[in-house]
Amino acid sequence: MKPVKVGICGLGTVGGGTFNVLTNNAKDIARRAGREIIIEQVAMRHPNPDVELGQVKTTEDVADVINNPDIDIVVELIGGYTVAKDVVMGAIENGKHVVTANKALIAVYGTEIFAAAEAKGVSVMYEAAVAGGIPIIKAVREGLAANRINWLAGIINGTGNFILTEMRDKGRDFADVLAEAQALGYAEADPTFDVEGIDAAHKLTILSSIAYGIPLQFEHCYTEGISKIAPEDVEYAEELGYRIKHLGVSSRTEKGIDLRVHPTLIPENRPIAKVDGVLNAVTVNGDAVGDTLYVGAGAGAGPTASAVVADVIDLARTLEAPASTSVNHLAFDSDSIDNLRVLPIEQVETAYYLRIQVQDKTGVLASIATTLSQHDINIEALIQKEPRMENDLAQIIILTHKVEEARMNAAIEAVEKLDSTHGRITRIRVEHLD
Repeated sequence: MKPVKVGICGLGTVGGGTFNVLTNNAKDIARRAGREIIIEQVAMRHPNPDVELGQVKTTEDVADVINNPDIDIVVELIGGYTVAKDVVMGAIENGKHVVTANKALIAVYGTEIFAAAEAKGVSVMYEAAVAGGIPIIKAVREGLAANRINWLAGIINGTGNFILTEMRDKGRDFADVLAEAQALGYAEADPTFDVEGIDAAHKLTILSSIAYGIPLQFEHCYTEGISKIAPEDVEYAEELGYRIKHLGVSSRTEKGIDLRVHPTLIPENRPIAKVDGVLNAVTVNGDAVGDTLYVGAGAGAGPTASAVVADVIDLARTLEAPASTSVNHLAFDSDSIDNLRVLPIEQVETAYYLRIQVQDKTGVLASIATTLSQHDINIEALIQKEPRMENDLAQIIILTHKVEEARMNAAIEAVEKLDSTHGRITRIRVEHLD
């Protein structure tokens, strides 16, 4: 068969990695695809010192790539919403298949993009958009296609996982570890997307859509970051037999779809609780298969390029096949997407960790317990920590049973009004993943 010709838009970290994987592994890739895959053209603003372009044509204008009649597959590795969207929609309009690693673009504009691709009879592949080198899209969309997915949970941002691991292992505070993560290149100069959960919310939105066959609904994903996690919370969680992870959690409930990203206490004996450093991990529960766990590098040139090139190979194998034979973009036929309601966070039920600063005097614990009981909240475990220095406040740490978030909000407000309590109560959700 004739070679497949690829155009790459963006030659940064991932674009350079993709170029190098396609060239360095060209022989094995051709054997897998059944045909040669050639890089026809690259659009880039600046040269990448890690890439030897050789005779490959280059341009500074992405329009040259999407309008090149010789190119079969456009690989979008620019990132962001603006130029990247123009590249993807332009390529589709020109009848070209698309591969992208852009989770933000898919999470926010995926519905529009996939509709355009179906109308043109082309495919948009996005394995690299979630968890880098872990083939989690393919696993959920194809490998677990026989299952009714009940829930999934993931450590899907390596920066947050690195920070929480360092806080646990070395007792460091958030700001200190964040500065190191930036120095090491794990976090951007503006780390908001990583540490406030936006990046993870993009990825969870995509995973949930292909798990349950629902529309992409990033705007309804509850998002909370890790910047308020204190070293003592990490310490007390360990004492209670838990670890804190920045988790994306999604489940199918009788009331609707639960879709949220936030710091989470997980029992330390759960496999995902032991995934540390910059690694990503996703656990998926299906009715037939039970629990499955996927662990690996979630970012970086090599891991992300691995996923990008795998999508290119998949497209090369079926380039002349009818569009109806390809895997649906969101795993389910577009006519059977179920517009299930995403629950507001106030209606979600989960257990809670509470850290309450109190005066060190008789009766304080009883008043807190009574207030929680008045809101029908049951205590599972409790630790009382005496003041570490004179005039310090004591700390009461409570684990609750499952309760609806709205009721917990009301209880926290009531406890904060007690004369014996000081400041805001620290609240972290708890998941047992069973």
